Parts: sequence; C-alpha cells; structure tokens
Amino acid sequence: MALADGRPYKIDRKKKMASQPLNEKASALGLCSGGLDSMLAGLVLREQGLRVHWVSFETPFFNAAKARRASELTGIPLTVEPIYPVYMQMLLDPPAGYGRYMNPCMDCHSLMFKLAGEMMQKRGFDFLFSGEVLGQRPMSQTRTSLRYVEKHSGFDGLILRPLSAKRLPETIPEKQGLVDRDRLLDIAGRSRKRQIDLARHFGITRYPSPAGGCLLTDKGYSRRLKDLLAHQQTCTEAEMHLLKYGRHFRLNPEKKLIVGRTRQDNEQILKYHNADTDSVIDVKAYPSPIGLVPHGASDDVLMLAGAICVGYSKAPGFQPVKVGITADGRERIIEVIGIATNDVKEKMI
Repeated sequence: MALADGRPYKIDRKKKMASQPLNEKASALGLCSGGLDSMLAGLVLREQGLRVHWVSFETPFFNAAKARRASELTGIPLTVEPIYPVYMQMLLDPPAGYGRYMNPCMDCHSLMFKLAGEMMQKRGFDFLFSGEVLGQRPMSQTRTSLRYVEKHSGFDGLILRPLSAKRLPETIPEKQGLVDRDRLLDIAGRSRKRQIDLARHFGITRYPSPAGGCLLTDKGYSRRLKDLLAHQQTCTEAEMHLLKYGRHFRLNPEKKLIVGRTRQDNEQILKYHNADTDSVIDVKAYPSPIGLVPHGASDDVLMLAGAICVGYSKAPGFQPVKVGITADGRERIIEVIGIATNDVKEKMI
C-alpha cells in the first residue's frame, strides 16, 4: 500500500515507544457525522481497546451539531474543523459529478478523508475509520464508490469501515494486527435492525434519525445555489448561509433580493449580511419582513425591491408607503407602492 505521493505506508509502532507505554493500543481517527453508524463504528473500535478520536468538518452546508452530541453521549473526543475555502474548490468542479441535486457525495467524502488523513499524520494516529455501511446509500456507499473515495483520498488501505469490514478488502491496520478483524462486522444494505441491536449492546438509547443533514441534497437550497453560482464569480461563506433563509428573487442578472418569511429569517438575514456593501430594506410603520439586496443596487432596482417588500408587509395596497434603505450605516427613505405577491412569483428562485 502507498500514500498519494507514492511512499509506502507502514504503521511503525516502534517510533511511539520512546514516549508511550509499550502496551498502548493503536489509535484511530474517525469521521463523525453524529449519526448512529458513526457512534457504533467508534464504539466497536474502542471495545477492542483502541484509542479513538473523531473529527467533524463544518461548512455552511452541514455542521457538527450532531457530532458534538455524539461526543458528549459516548465520551469519544471530537475535533471540529471549518473547511469552507477548500470545500468550495471541490464543489465548483467535482470530478465524479453531482448527485440528484448539488451534492458531490463521492468527492466530498474523498476530500474529508484526505483532510482527516493529513490530521492523522500530524497527530500520530495509526489509521482512519468511518461509520459507512456497504449498500446503505445508493450513491455514496456502494462498493465502487467506497473504493473511489479511498483511492482519491490519498490514504489507500488506511480507511477502515468497522460496520462492514468483513465484506470489504482487508485494510493495513487489520493486516498488521492493530485491529482484530474477527471482532468487526459484516453489515450491508439499508436495514437498520443490526445497528439498533448493536446500539442496545452499547447502551445507546438516544440517537438521531438516519436522514441526511447536508443542504446540498435539498432541492430548494440547491436551486438557489445554482442561481448564485450562475450569476457570481465568487461567493462568500455568509452568502451561502443566506441561501437558507427567506424568499429569494432574481431581479436582474446582477442583482437579487432576499425577503424574510419569519422573525427567525429576519434575524439570520441581518446576522449574515455585509453591512458595508449590502442594502437592508425595512418597511416603515407597518409589520413587515426584512429585505436584503446583497452588494447594493441602483435606485431603480432598490425601488423594485422595496415594492416587493411592501407587498409582503401589512401595509395597505395601492398607496405610497415609506421604506427605509440602509447601506454602509446610513439610512434613506423612499416611497413605493407595493407589488402584489402573485405578481412577483415569476422572479422567485
């Protein structure tokens, strides 16, 4: 087996003897989504006496909240790493393409194992692992896709999948005796019965549903993301967060409008907007949503955006309404007549 740079990889236990006890078990670094499979994979290895640690990566598309809860529940330590810049490089042109929406599952997993592998080398872990189950997901957990991920991660042979290990080729840590293959599992397919039984064995009674938590698999979010990437050469991390909230309208090829649906939307829009460049729209004297025009706009575009916001407010129709436009810390007042919500549906992304 060799690493991405062609060097043969051998787990050298002797190098650790100078600073660690001779009888210390091997150590493993696992990718943790926070789901039941992740927890079980870590616990299966820990039951063999291995020192287990997790890493969870964060982007605007998925976070480590479930992984943090899993760490608290199991006592397995967790490192959380934000990876937005490098993730976006992959997302814009994934070699294996996308799934049903904007999800680049195979290249996403390859990237995560690559980053985890680099951490493994820096921190002195012996191998990587995950809770992936052969055949559980039709795109990312087939035999072919698992092999693709391992090959493109640069850590071929060092990725152990404890829940399906007996159905997969033997890994380096198994061959070198760091893991007892006989105590690993042969789970495959979409049934959860064996995982639930194993959870009882470990005393796990609280765990999240198996539904994915990645926004790139969401139809609505993916549609907004495609629109943003089609109209902007670069996108900030905050703009990716903004795609989660409110109604989005494409006003012209250069400008868009975000209109809050709820109080939470309004709060999140204000949280992630850029006060130096964005224009915030606030209908005066009437209950209304917050509007946001990222990167500002010309007066005629702001008039249109203000009229759309008035249409979603409690202001009476067919009469001028004052609207505040705030940009760069300064507010000015304009008057617009609201546009009925039905008349702007064709602009909604």
